[in-house]
Amino acid sequence: MTLHPDRDFLGYGEVPPRVRWPGDKAVAVSLVLNIEEGAEFALSSGDARNEAVYEVHQELTGARDLCMESHFEYGSRAGYWRIMRVLDSFGVKVTLNLCGRTLESTPWLARHAVAHGHEIMCHGWRWEDQAHMPEEEERALIRRCAEGIEAATGQRPRGWHVRSYPSVNTRRLLQEEGFLYDCNAYHDDLPVTLRRGDRPYVVLPYAFDTNDMNFYKSQRFVHGSDFARYCSDAFDWLAREAATAPRMMTIGLHTRILGRPGRIAGLEQFLAHLAQAGTAWVARRDQIAQVWLDQGL
Repeated sequence: MTLHPDRDFLGYGEVPPRVRWPGDKAVAVSLVLNIEEGAEFALSSGDARNEAVYEVHQELTGARDLCMESHFEYGSRAGYWRIMRVLDSFGVKVTLNLCGRTLESTPWLARHAVAHGHEIMCHGWRWEDQAHMPEEEERALIRRCAEGIEAATGQRPRGWHVRSYPSVNTRRLLQEEGFLYDCNAYHDDLPVTLRRGDRPYVVLPYAFDTNDMNFYKSQRFVHGSDFARYCSDAFDWLAREAATAPRMMTIGLHTRILGRPGRIAGLEQFLAHLAQAGTAWVARRDQIAQVWLDQGL
């Protein structure tokens, strides 16, 4: 019996492709701002349970969790604007990973982001996995999200990133619906092109280590400077490897996490490090995918 026949443990191996990023930069850096407020589990939203992952780690059962709800609200009320001010100060454009249901609570947020040149990528309808979702239900969900974001912003999303667990059908359904890329992989430091079907499709790897989620639960990051140092070390090493082949790096942000005043300096410090290095192309994910395809990679 052949074990895991659809898995690729070799990837690019010893000789990765030599992409040429704009300006001959060493590393394409993608900042992804996750927008999940209003898409979390909550009895007040008609869900069967409350969300248990926020600044504390506990689940209130049998009653509405006003504490948890207000923690999520912080992201759209304060954290989003704080992060945007830092991004604006460096002239950086990012990709917002937006849950479809979030639009019902914060439609102004998506419109503001698009008006300021940022990209909207879809994070599913709500903050949940799709691993066990029936195919037709998942197909309808993808269409509902894409149409909702397009109606709210005037732009149809080109990328998709489900919360951790896609189904075995997710990527094929996205290709059939005309998406350019998805981020449901964590397996490389470069994009991967899939050429099944009538047009190429890009997998842009995501990352959990260079991600502000590590302020939660694992507590790998405590101070904002912990985040900045880790991300800067990762960038410096990738830039060093880029002497033989350029690389890509993803930074995951959340409005309710890094948007706190005790953590936001970590983003400022990291962006300052990139600016000083002068070897980073900080870009939206749709731009990275398009440059990759334009070079026939």
